[in-house]
Amino acid sequence: MTRPDSLSLAAALAFVLLGAVPVAAATDPICKPTEFEGARYTVCHTTPAALELHWRNGEDRPYRSFGALADALQAEGRPLRFAINAGMYDTDFRPIGLYVEEGQRRVKLNTAEPAAGKKPIPNFYKKPNGVFFITGDTASIVPTEAYLATAPEPRLATQSGPLLVISGKLHPALIPNSTDRTRRSGVGVCDQGEVIFAISDAGVNFHEFARLFRDQLGCANALFLDGGRGVGLYDPALGRNDISWHGGFGPILAVAGE
Repeated sequence: MTRPDSLSLAAALAFVLLGAVPVAAATDPICKPTEFEGARYTVCHTTPAALELHWRNGEDRPYRSFGALADALQAEGRPLRFAINAGMYDTDFRPIGLYVEEGQRRVKLNTAEPAAGKKPIPNFYKKPNGVFFITGDTASIVPTEAYLATAPEPRLATQSGPLLVISGKLHPALIPNSTDRTRRSGVGVCDQGEVIFAISDAGVNFHEFARLFRDQLGCANALFLDGGRGVGLYDPALGRNDISWHGGFGPILAVAGE
C-alpha cells in the first residue's frame, strides 16, 4: 500500500503470529529459508507456467486474505500451494498500477509522477519502477517505460516499484547502509527464466534486498513488491498463512495444485 515503510522489531515479530495455519500439501516445497549477509529470508522458486494472479472473487469483491483465496480454489479442486502479495494497492485494495489477469487488463498502466514536493517519495514512484509479466510461459521484468513502448499482451501482469535489479545492475537510487529497514517482498526473473520470490523475516534495506536477488539468487532483473505491514506469504509446507495489518491484501500471485 502507499504508506511509510517502517515496522518495529516487536511488530515484525508479532506479524508472524499468523492466521489459521493451512494443512501442508504432500508436494515438493516451493519455499525454503535462506540467509544472506546475516539476514534471514524465505525464498520461493516456481516456473512462469505455474503462476496465477488473483484479486477479486466471483462476487467481484477483493479476496483480501490468502485464506479466502485458498477456500475459493479448494472449491474448484485446486488446493492453494503458495501465495504472496503481488504489489501495492490503495485502501479499497485496488492495485495502484497495471493489473492483468487471465489476459484481461483490469487496471491500466500507471505512468504518473509523485506529487510535487512530496517527501519521502512513495516506493511505487521511485523511478524506474516496473512491471512483472508473463507471456506464454516466459516471465519478464521491465521498466514501466519499456513496457509501454513494447505493448506486450501478457497472460498476467502486475506493476510495482522500485525496480531492484535492472539488467544485472542495482537501481541507482538504492543506498548502501541505509537505515530505512523494514520487512520486504519482491520477485526476480532469474537463471533460465525461473521466477524467484523472496520475503525478509525482519527489517532489511533496499540495497541489501536487491543484492540478495542479484548476488545470491542470480536474478538479472528483480522488482520490489511491498514492504512493512503489507508483506505476506502463504505456504502450507511452512505453516505460513500471513495476514495484512492493512485490513487485507490487494493483488495476489499464487500457485495452485490440481
